[in-house]
Amino acid sequence: MTMALRVRRLKAHRLLPLLSAGNRCSLLIKDSILLPPLLNYSKTSRADINTRCRYICHQDHRYSTISEAVSEPLVQLDFPSFIKSTIDKPEGPSHCWFNGIPDKKSMEAGIFLILVAGFVDSSSITEANFVSMLEKVKFLQHRYPFLQIIGFQDTKIPLCSSDICTHLLGRTLKEYIGFPILLANKDVLEISCEACYVLFNGSKSSSIYYGKEADIVILDKAIKDFRAQESETPKIMHNLTNTWVKPTDDFKEPPLCFPLRNLLLYFPGGISVDECGNRLFLSDSNHHRVIVLDGNGMILDSIGSSPGHEDGEFESAKLRRPAASFYHAAEDCLYLVDSENHAIRRADMGRRVVETLYPRSKTNKNSSIWSWMLGKLWPRNDLDAESEELNLDALVFPWHILKSPNGDLLIFNRSCETLWIMDFASGLIREVVKGFSNILEICEPLILEKSMLLNQIPNDWLQKQMDADCSSKRIPYVELISSVETFQDQILICDTVGQTVLKLNRNSGSISSFQFSNLGILGFPYWSSSPLERVCAADAALAANFIDHIESFNLLPGKIDIQLNVDIPEYVDLIEPLGESCIWRQTRGAATEIFEADSTITSSEKVGVSQQWYDEIDHLAFSTSEVEATIDEGTMSCFGEIPEGKVEISCSVNSSPGTSEVIICAVLYLRLKKDSDACSDSRQSKAARIADLLNPGTRVSIDVILQFLLASKRDLEEVIITRPVHVRLKFDCPNHPKADNSKDIILTETSLNVNVALK
Repeated sequence: MTMALRVRRLKAHRLLPLLSAGNRCSLLIKDSILLPPLLNYSKTSRADINTRCRYICHQDHRYSTISEAVSEPLVQLDFPSFIKSTIDKPEGPSHCWFNGIPDKKSMEAGIFLILVAGFVDSSSITEANFVSMLEKVKFLQHRYPFLQIIGFQDTKIPLCSSDICTHLLGRTLKEYIGFPILLANKDVLEISCEACYVLFNGSKSSSIYYGKEADIVILDKAIKDFRAQESETPKIMHNLTNTWVKPTDDFKEPPLCFPLRNLLLYFPGGISVDECGNRLFLSDSNHHRVIVLDGNGMILDSIGSSPGHEDGEFESAKLRRPAASFYHAAEDCLYLVDSENHAIRRADMGRRVVETLYPRSKTNKNSSIWSWMLGKLWPRNDLDAESEELNLDALVFPWHILKSPNGDLLIFNRSCETLWIMDFASGLIREVVKGFSNILEICEPLILEKSMLLNQIPNDWLQKQMDADCSSKRIPYVELISSVETFQDQILICDTVGQTVLKLNRNSGSISSFQFSNLGILGFPYWSSSPLERVCAADAALAANFIDHIESFNLLPGKIDIQLNVDIPEYVDLIEPLGESCIWRQTRGAATEIFEADSTITSSEKVGVSQQWYDEIDHLAFSTSEVEATIDEGTMSCFGEIPEGKVEISCSVNSSPGTSEVIICAVLYLRLKKDSDACSDSRQSKAARIADLLNPGTRVSIDVILQFLLASKRDLEEVIITRPVHVRLKFDCPNHPKADNSKDIILTETSLNVNVALK
């Protein structure tokens, strides 16, 4: 029966595309012929289903697939009904959701694109074809923020097994899959050698596009057609649920990997070197930054602050998954591949400024203050071109970059199946080459030079970095050419499984991990703070991060000195002192923060308002040197000796009558203590402790993170954990107390000691 089914599918799928110009064919199921829900499927005859399926070509040529010999349907399940029935339950007897759940509010009128492929087992299709299909889906997700994306895979093995979870976590981490994935033990589609896309709009209509025939142009046109079918007018503005919320970028991060963001490195995707300057450039891809460090591991600088597409100084520039890079010594510039932005960026190391080389940013033409304000108040996506036609020669998920002898930039996608040849001077793409064999004819010597380094690395380590067998390519492990680089007498390797950088000594052959220092220069991570523009947002937006401590106080209005004492677990060490760059403070309501330069010695005696004003002027005019001395002393104490098992954070605020809140967030760089007795703690218990630190308050199963850490095979005592601390203090202050003359007010000072213990 199975063989007969495949033969019948071959007749409809292989021959008809040849008659209708191939890539224009899609299987359409009208809304009137949608199958009943899952519970009623048994009552529907298969013969009746078959009479409802037909191929419709976009060129208005129709070819019937109805035959008396056909008795098995291609579609065995109603996708919309099945997905709707699973959204309320993350797990069920026949399904399991990974990496989040689709938005139920958008189910009724939203447009859904489902990628049916082997997320766990890619044996049905080649790895290159799977990645190509995945890139199409991610590109459409960036292009159309309203599009609901879902991944689907049918599986016969237990849905929640540890092997599936570990493999899926690694796959999501590597490909940065931001959409939910549904595993089910239902036979939805009979697919013999390729995957497909399923597109539907609520419950009105549904279409199926098979992998090879559905290029990005066909899918783009289909989405526009579905969009035109919507009864409602497309909404330009985002749905605001409160008075003032700055909408976030349409770039979606994978919820399944959220805990792994608290590792120091989050998928190191590429590395390049500046031998003369003793500098390394490490692409911390999933943290959307490039770390600059020296040969000893001391961090010198960081390029990029958060996901997005924005030029500017290193602290404010935004990248999306930077990958390969190369350093141009004559210009003192770093050229890097901005993968998810489909762009090439240039970082001027002298001026510390990031610019876009390709594509040219539209917003650069208008540099007025008004355009700058609009960019800050509203998200700006220079690469979003929904109203424009697709340019098939444009960069789509580039990953590798090489400099050719004639001065051109050679840019490849991750699987090295597409090559873009860019003019170095103008930044324009001169030629696009498809196919790995055709690419080798142009730049085989350069690729071989990089891949020769891989031959010196143990083969078992290389196999861990890849999901599929690489024997089909002439150059094995070609996807890793941007992950290796030579530096002095060492080979540097980006370990994307252990989330670290390794050093292979060419002389001795020994492998060791890179030891990082000066971590405070990386500053406060973007994902741990509540942005200032969201202070009036809904509670869900403010409570997105795990809160370690909440406490309320009833105090008189005035100056409040807060001393926060954070007790860290006894089984970890604080690697470096807590610097000011790693502390984030915010006041809400009737409180304002006092900075060091603004702090003055106040008295609890009655003071008139006029006298306060004159005292402040005198302080600003005559106490500059004292203020500078105070700042220096505070800086020295902040970076002084680390208290054993404790971290101290100071904060001063002025509180007026009313209610207020002080939010204090910090990031601690921790590491498991070195055990003198190697047998005192098992590897399993060490991994469990790290998983607890990585996973505070999130819904991701600890077991998934635990299995991921154990599979990395690295020394767990060398893993650096970025542990966020989130404390909220609420104050309720009555009116100011009056002086004896009933005209002046009395200023008060209060000192608070707040003790916090990390869980």
